[in-house]
Amino acid sequence: MASERDEAAEQEAAMPGGRAAHDGEMEPLKAGEPLRFRVVSRDARSRARAGLLLTPHGLVRTPVFMPVGTHATVKAVGPDDLEAIGASVVLSNTYHLLLRPGPELVARFGGLHGFMRWPGPILTDSGGFQVFSLGKLREVTDAKVTFRSHLDGAEVVMTPESVMHTEALLGADIILPLDECLPYPCAPEAGKAATERTHRWAERALAARERPGEQALFGIPQGSMDAALRAESARFTGSLPFDGFSIGGLSVGEPKPLMWTMLEATIPELPDGKPRHLLGVGSPDDLLEGIERGVDMFDCVLPTRTARTGGLYTASGRLNIRSAPFREERGPVDPTCDCYTCRTFSAGYLHHLIRAEDDESRGELLYYRLASIHNLRFLIRLVEGARAAIIAGTFPEYKAAFLAGFTPPDREAEERKRQRPRG
Repeated sequence: MASERDEAAEQEAAMPGGRAAHDGEMEPLKAGEPLRFRVVSRDARSRARAGLLLTPHGLVRTPVFMPVGTHATVKAVGPDDLEAIGASVVLSNTYHLLLRPGPELVARFGGLHGFMRWPGPILTDSGGFQVFSLGKLREVTDAKVTFRSHLDGAEVVMTPESVMHTEALLGADIILPLDECLPYPCAPEAGKAATERTHRWAERALAARERPGEQALFGIPQGSMDAALRAESARFTGSLPFDGFSIGGLSVGEPKPLMWTMLEATIPELPDGKPRHLLGVGSPDDLLEGIERGVDMFDCVLPTRTARTGGLYTASGRLNIRSAPFREERGPVDPTCDCYTCRTFSAGYLHHLIRAEDDESRGELLYYRLASIHNLRFLIRLVEGARAAIIAGTFPEYKAAFLAGFTPPDREAEERKRQRPRG
């Protein structure tokens, strides 16, 4: 059976000005070349662009959404499921893999590719966000970060050099350096100090990388919520010999308009010919907003986390499959969706699975797989459509048409609040 990825490829190639006309092919990577990136099409009315990203484990067509496999697994779905839904690259987390099972063990299995049996490209983040979310449980100096493991309370030390060693053992195609990510809000002086420390750590990471010809290293511009500092950090990080850039410190609780303002201050200062990744952003509307501003790569736990609690994406917004109206719904969750779940099962069946609770479970295990497949495919299909629209010259229309029909959860909550009886 052809996968959804194969079907999407055929559709894109058949479009006027589609992949066959614009993408071409990329020659294999040369010895010592860890990554190659090429922009193949640009939107004339925004910063949106379509590209090709070649890694040692395969080609990635950008813009792209990357499912998150924190513990060397995307929760509830297997590598075969990921291939079927069109995932081309996944992200794993250095912090969690450092603590369990340990990078040395992963290396003995042949690195993450051999350990998790995912044949495509992998990106590992540095774990900096997780460390700094520990708050008072960690101590930060220019030399190192010291914290207590959330598993057993053991003291753990991370440095820019140790993170490079850990990621060399994990063996991902794209790796990220240690950075300091602050919460929102934070004092301006704290934001400046963290950004400057991130710059110093970036230089140390470049000096310490162990597999430069095999692993691409992306720099992380920071800057808190200061547009001038954001631009300065992007210029500094962009001046260093990184292979791409992962924009950090956004989607940490700030209002979305502020997030977009900070992104707009960052993107123009980064080298145009290298890929741009926006860390931790993944709601459907945010993906299109980020693409419009020139982002090439996204990752987020949101689609699988939301799926596990009953939130499923549709073209009109996010629905709660636990709700009573779905009990007798014989049609799929989303009639426009081509995923295995929507092609095979009714919304009523998914409602039954998640409501099949007892003292030991919060629903049948099959629900988590089917719901995660659907939400991941929804985002991957959305970004595939955006890419095809960029190539066809219709991205603004594509974005406007989607957003006209899609109600984000935050806007839905505001509508309910306005309609709530007073008194």
